[in-house]
Amino acid sequence: MVILSPSILASDFTILGEQMKQVEAGGNDYFHFDVMDGMFVPNISFGIPVLVSVRKNTKKILDVHLMVEAPERYIDKFIDAGADIITVHQEACKPLRETVEHIHERGKKAGIAIKPGTQIDVLDEFFGLADMFLVMTVEPGFGGQKYMDICTEKIKMLRTRLNDRGFDTDIQVDGGITRDNVEIPISAGANVIVMGSSIFKGSITDNTKYFSELFKKYN
Repeated sequence: MVILSPSILASDFTILGEQMKQVEAGGNDYFHFDVMDGMFVPNISFGIPVLVSVRKNTKKILDVHLMVEAPERYIDKFIDAGADIITVHQEACKPLRETVEHIHERGKKAGIAIKPGTQIDVLDEFFGLADMFLVMTVEPGFGGQKYMDICTEKIKMLRTRLNDRGFDTDIQVDGGITRDNVEIPISAGANVIVMGSSIFKGSITDNTKYFSELFKKYN
């Protein structure tokens, strides 16, 4: 199943609630929530109070991506605020296995993310433990970047390795995904697609409908 996870980082925060309803009218599956601390990535976004507000506004799955140093410090707070899936970076989380296990102990799904320059080998030991692997297709920190073609091969390799070991773990992709290239990562094996500008620029409902209909042919 191919899942659509619009990133609210690309929304207009003065009318966020209204825009979320427009997304839902188009048929999304998740909402993607990017948290940046200005240390792990060179930008700052939003945090727990915003997630609390977002949770009040939707029953959709909230897919929280922590681009922060030592994310293990905040797991419980984000779960209490309403996260359904929490993804932490392999490069930023030292007690990675323990953090994933703790997320599971709290009854939530856990993802592990890697930057474009990180080799997928670092994920092997987490096959069967993580619920999702996020392959960043741009350098994390800013929206509106161009999809990095070198990441397509990483997605293929990761899907092949998972299949060879009997796992159907979700592979999420995030960064630079548009109408023109969305089927490239899907064909490579990704099945959770994060999009920001491609959803929130122009007619939000029409954009969401376009992708939700497109994804049906893969389901």
